[in-house]
Amino acid sequence: MKDKGALLIIDMQKGSFAPRTSRYDTKGVVERINALARIFRASDCPVLFVQHDGTALDEFIPNAIEWELLDELEVEQKDIIITKYANDAFHGSLLSSKLKELHIEGLFVSGCATDFCVESTIQSALTKNFDITVVADAHTTGDRPNLMAKQVIDHYNWVWQNMIPTKGKIKVLDYEKVKQVLT
Repeated sequence: MKDKGALLIIDMQKGSFAPRTSRYDTKGVVERINALARIFRASDCPVLFVQHDGTALDEFIPNAIEWELLDELEVEQKDIIITKYANDAFHGSLLSSKLKELHIEGLFVSGCATDFCVESTIQSALTKNFDITVVADAHTTGDRPNLMAKQVIDHYNWVWQNMIPTKGKIKVLDYEKVKQVLT
């Protein structure tokens, strides 16, 4: 890879994909995340899985089934697991210090849920001057009261494309374009 970056995979946990919380294109999103992770690993770049610990709200309790990563995800021993406690994966977690330790300046963002944890983490990363590439078809969410999931995803992809970063840069590319950039 030309620029050292890290793949950030947010909240792809069983509790976020229960029947009561169906997500848009889960199978496709997981396949694209797995393919990206293979590219990053082959380039000796970090793959970070972020898992929400919702113990404070009596949900997503570590080691409970809802806290576990989806079985379909390819997780390797050298991958990094970061525990988060709020929508923003940086807030109160070890994410910033781990990225600093690894000398990471660029983040490729994927995961769940587009309009909650993915959005909050992207906003936070922008204020921390990371270069961000949102993988447009590797994040997902569910239907909302006034919008279908696909509309939410399209809306946020548009918002992120039009953000004004503080120092770093942000772009939104689909998986195929990201793959071309990385290989």
